Amino acid sequence: MVSNIELNKRQEQILQIVKDNGPITGESIADRLGLTRATLRPDLAILTMAGYLEARPRVGYFYTGKNGQQLLADKIMKIQVKDYQSIPVVVNESVSVYDAIVTMFLEDVGTLFVVDKSSLLVGVLSRKDLLRASLGNQDLTSIPVNIIMTRMPNITMCEKEELLIEVAQKLIEKQIDALPVVKRTERGIEVIGRITKTNMTKALVALSGDELL
Repeated sequence: MVSNIELNKRQEQILQIVKDNGPITGESIADRLGLTRATLRPDLAILTMAGYLEARPRVGYFYTGKNGQQLLADKIMKIQVKDYQSIPVVVNESVSVYDAIVTMFLEDVGTLFVVDKSSLLVGVLSRKDLLRASLGNQDLTSIPVNIIMTRMPNITMCEKEELLIEVAQKLIEKQIDALPVVKRTERGIEVIGRITKTNMTKALVALSGDELL
């Protein structure tokens, strides 16, 4: 089953009736079970919203033919970046490595996005970048982040309409913790959000607890 909540006996009976006789009206299903249409309404609503059944006006209910795994896959393939993106944390390219480290600590993030004076994306800073720069006896207050950041065109990005599952694949392939969600304009590339491994985890938790599954 897809859901943490298994179908009850009556819902399983309804599914079997629709499998064997669909399309079939709610009234006919109720008659076969010896119940009222009002009594069955919540069960039919759950089965329909979950994707096991579909309802057509003046026709009735019919079985979609999809099992739990297929229903979950369908739901995953509909989730877009914009559904789970969070607020990006940005720094100007002229700030020092020291200030970037402080910002990362205070904001409790693993990735900073670097913008120029026009607020356009020019780089990305990871924990590893800042850790590498902090090794040795360098004066971190005198080193600008544009010296150590990952620059264009080596920045992996995504847009809000992309599928979340595709962005998850990018994170895995690139072995990175976060991607900037960007908007391409005539001026350049603007950062409008971020997608992180934490966002992915939230999506997974939401799917596992979705009452419609």
